[in-house]
Amino acid sequence: MTYLIDAWLDRPHPYLRILNRQTGAVCVTLDETALEELRNQGDLELAALNSCEPGVLKEQVRTLFLFSYARALRPAEGEVAATGRLC
Repeated sequence: MTYLIDAWLDRPHPYLRILNRQTGAVCVTLDETALEELRNQGDLELAALNSCEPGVLKEQVRTLFLFSYARALRPAEGEVAATGRLC
């Protein structure tokens, strides 16, 4: 499966999407809050997004997918996180 990175980072409300290249389906969408968090963590490299090297782009896509999944698993604000204890 191949992906396309659709990034609009230099606008008032930046966003980044990862699309399935064959179908055009949106796999990941990151808004300005998520992008800022990625930058603060050091996981979003703007130079990597402009790279022509397949290995660099593959690693960036992998990082973006992992971040998106981890963010989706976070408890919502005000929600109590599970402790992971077994009774």
